[in-house]
Amino acid sequence: MIDAFLIAYIVIAAIAFAAYIPRLTGFFYAFNKPPYRTAKEKHRICIIVPARNESTVIGDLFDSIRRQDYDGEFAVNVIVKDADDPTIALAEEIGAKVYVVPDQTCKGDALDGFFKALSEEELASFDAFVIVDADGVLSPSYVRELNNALEWDYDIYLTRKYMKNGLGDRKKRTVFSNNSALTWAMLDDLGNRYRTAKDIPLTMCGQGMMLRRSLIETLGGWPYRTLTEDYELRLDSVLKGFKSMYWPYAVLYTEEAPGHKDNYNRRMRWVMGYMQGDEKYKEQIKAQAKKRGKMSKAEYDCLYGIYPLALFAAISIVTIIAGIVLAVWYAFGGNAHLMLRSIFLLIVMPFGILYVLLLLYNILAMTASHEAFTVLSPGEKTATLLISPFYLLEYIPIYIVGFYRLKHKARLTWEASERQRYDNAAEHAGEITRDEDAPSDK
Repeated sequence: MIDAFLIAYIVIAAIAFAAYIPRLTGFFYAFNKPPYRTAKEKHRICIIVPARNESTVIGDLFDSIRRQDYDGEFAVNVIVKDADDPTIALAEEIGAKVYVVPDQTCKGDALDGFFKALSEEELASFDAFVIVDADGVLSPSYVRELNNALEWDYDIYLTRKYMKNGLGDRKKRTVFSNNSALTWAMLDDLGNRYRTAKDIPLTMCGQGMMLRRSLIETLGGWPYRTLTEDYELRLDSVLKGFKSMYWPYAVLYTEEAPGHKDNYNRRMRWVMGYMQGDEKYKEQIKAQAKKRGKMSKAEYDCLYGIYPLALFAAISIVTIIAGIVLAVWYAFGGNAHLMLRSIFLLIVMPFGILYVLLLLYNILAMTASHEAFTVLSPGEKTATLLISPFYLLEYIPIYIVGFYRLKHKARLTWEASERQRYDNAAEHAGEITRDEDAPSDK
């Protein structure tokens, strides 16, 4: 029995690895900076800030907006839910225009309400719109780099994310906030650089996402309503052919939850939103590929890209469970030799391989995006990396619970996360982000 499970584990793990090799080669794109261009004209850019009940944290964002070095024209529009929200007075101090969208139940509602409130003339006055969360902080060159990105002919642009917690004292960072920030390095540097090069729709993030006006005109507003409206946009991009690129030269800082509970809840929303999006779009993508008679790289990446990883995780878990059952069986049968063999070959070895591979993946992500983690001490980096495999493995129970909740039609809502106060965050962002991160034109 031990040998049978071991052989099955080795064979299936080898198949999963072979299927993932094409994607592994994509990691090398993380170490090549994408071509850089300086804009030949000054575009008019609109910053959109969904800010329901965010008056206690939005000051850092407004301060960073004041510090922008872009010498072109840009506007700031803030979306609130209630007409008496204290955020309104703060927005008016920096000359921002405020839109009240009272019937919003999710971020998609707020964005749709904003776009539909614009007149044709107001919409036409902007070249692009960038969505920024109220707890974010922009690097001083952020809008200038957005303008440079518009030299490239894409519909959607994702910008780079650093950890806002690194702009405060050490107490604002934990292994949970650091691992959450490491997620952006995985998605963007190990994923979206490759997808940009291969013309595959990016793994989207609504924070720091810039949209051309033509895209908003095509969509007629913002039609996405799941818990992860940005993931909806990715799936819809496969159907509608929207082009997206990752522009790492524009940097913003995002606040990452320092506690495990908020981190867990945040990832639960992501996973449930992904499952909502899959249910809504993936059959349409399959039908599109079937009609054409051939599956594109974008369709394959979207539909099956994660399958090799899921297969490897599944066979590892099944093998470990089998090892536990057999070890208990042999223990009760008085066969110590087979009990120890089961523990080592079917429990310790598969878990060790899984842990080491995830650790190497996280080390690669931190190395590829090393600029984002320079603020961490060597001790923080070591602790973050050692915990990182467990952080990723926690997605397994999160997926199981999320799947159960969706099947039982649990109420899905966005819940407020713990917020932290920072001193001079925008000023520190200017110290950390350096203009030399952007190369000369190529």
